[in-house]
Amino acid sequence: MVFWIFGYGSLIWNPGFEYDEKMIGYIKDYRRVFDLACIDHQGTPEHPARTCTVEQKEGAVCWGAVFCVRGGPEKEKKAMEYLERRECEYDSKTLVDFYKEGDSSLQPAVTGVIIFTSTPDKVSNKYYLGPAPLEDMARQIATAFGPNGNNRDYLFRLEKTMFDIGHEDDYVIELANEVRKVLGIPGKGILMEKLVGVGAPHIPHEAHIPSLQLHPLPEAIAMDS
Repeated sequence: MVFWIFGYGSLIWNPGFEYDEKMIGYIKDYRRVFDLACIDHQGTPEHPARTCTVEQKEGAVCWGAVFCVRGGPEKEKKAMEYLERRECEYDSKTLVDFYKEGDSSLQPAVTGVIIFTSTPDKVSNKYYLGPAPLEDMARQIATAFGPNGNNRDYLFRLEKTMFDIGHEDDYVIELANEVRKVLGIPGKGILMEKLVGVGAPHIPHEAHIPSLQLHPLPEAIAMDS
């Protein structure tokens, strides 16, 4: 038995599990959004971060990386248990077709690929934040932090990763630039940082940035395997 998992956020640069094959490519009819709460990595229940999820949109393309896990039931079980703990704020698994970068056949390279998704409903999905004005989202991302670091660093790393694989995401760039504006960081985008040879300056947690009033969210509960 073999399974494939598609990463569109931090899994691209930090899968965290043993895999046998990785390919860059995309899935169709999904787009990346920052509409999901994260309360155990870059946020807390009192001050949730905004993390990446995908939503269905006809004609959209979402670039990322697919990972293959093969080698027997124990290896596959271990990888999936790790993923379910890590992605515990996502309430669904969806099967999609994956298209490999550079493949001119227009046929999926892999079918039945797993992606972790979230139900876009605040009643049935307690971690779904929904869309918000860009300025409000940027202020939330600029100020949220948790056990694994700052929410803004997650966003900036995603922006850089998409640049590095050659498939920048306009939505991610727009949101990252708005966060830079909140933080008072000059310049726009990872491309500008590469051209001038500098990265984003360190902004301490205590930096005075007006924050949003957010309602606490419940503790994360890992999905059953």
